[in-house]
Amino acid sequence: MNVKVFTTKTCPYCDMLKNYLKQNNIDFQDIDVSADYNAAMEMIKLSGQRGVPVADINGNVVVGFDQGRINQLLNLN
Repeated sequence: MNVKVFTTKTCPYCDMLKNYLKQNNIDFQDIDVSADYNAAMEMIKLSGQRGVPVADINGNVVVGFDQGRINQLLNLN
């Protein structure tokens, strides 16, 4: 399973997403787009927008903390 989470340090929804993944023992790569211009450009290319959080779950892009879609992609619940 390959999970990338594009975040910023000041985003409460980013924290909610990361905490949710941790609670469900999902390993993920946390990428701070405010500190990494190239990562920000990668996120924009993937999602078509600048807002965070953006999760890339095995090539499936989820914008925002969409728990239902995340559960579906990770086979949770």
